Amino acid sequence: QVQLVESGGALVQTGGSLRLSCPYSGNIRSINVMGWFRQAPGNQRELVATLRDGGSTNYGDSVKGRFTISKDNAKNTVYLQMSSLKPEDTADYYCAASQRGDSFSAGDYDYWGQGTHVTVSS
Repeated sequence: QVQLVESGGALVQTGGSLRLSCPYSGNIRSINVMGWFRQAPGNQRELVATLRDGGSTNYGDSVKGRFTISKDNAKNTVYLQMSSLKPEDTADYYCAASQRGDSFSAGDYDYWGQGTHVTVSS
C-alpha cells in the first residue's frame, strides 16, 4: 500500500502561481510513476503531469510550459509547480502513484490521494 496526501490548494488570481505538495509513504519501492491529475465539476479526470522514476516527465497539452512536476526523494514528496494560472485550471487536483511503466491515464494508477482544490479567479 502507498499513502498520498495532497496539500497546497488555494484561491489564486489569474496569472498567479501555486505549488502543490504530495508526500507519499508506505511501499514506495513499488512506485514507478508519480502523477498529478485534475477534475473539474462535470468533467472527467484529466492528466496534468507524470514523472517516471528515471526522471522523464510528461504533461497534458493544456499545462505545457506553465506547470512543472518534480520530486524530492529525500522527503518522499512530489510537487506540482503551477504558474500563469488561468480560470480553466480551477479543479480538484489529485496526486497518484503507479506501479506500472508508462502511465498516462487515470486507470493506470494504483493509489490516489484525497485531492486538494485550486480555484483561479478571473
